[in-house]
Amino acid sequence: MVERIEEMPAGAIGFKVVGDLTGDDYRERIEPALAAAAERGDVRLLFEIDSGFGMDAGAVLEDAKTGLKLGLGQMKAWKRTAVVTDVDWIRKAIKAFGFMSPGEVQVFPPAELGAAKAWVVE
Repeated sequence: MVERIEEMPAGAIGFKVVGDLTGDDYRERIEPALAAAAERGDVRLLFEIDSGFGMDAGAVLEDAKTGLKLGLGQMKAWKRTAVVTDVDWIRKAIKAFGFMSPGEVQVFPPAELGAAKAWVVE
């Protein structure tokens, strides 16, 4: 399940993933917000992921489609993505493959959520 983080700096989008991320989460919550930001030409995203994180097959597919449509299709719009998590495999994957993402990507530990929010809008 994904929840919108309402207390974000102006110009930034925030989501908190609690438990399993689903295809419906992508289609109904994440993709519309990212599409609107890409349309404005300024995607600044914060993703907070808890230790119970998982993705169903629908979420994997929607993530790939979103990446192709909004990531590659709107590359210049992506400015910064902050991922806040203590899930080790996610941290390692982003550090290894983050260079493939549009814009800058940085991983923060949960204790630095405030710093992540500030960084994403710098």
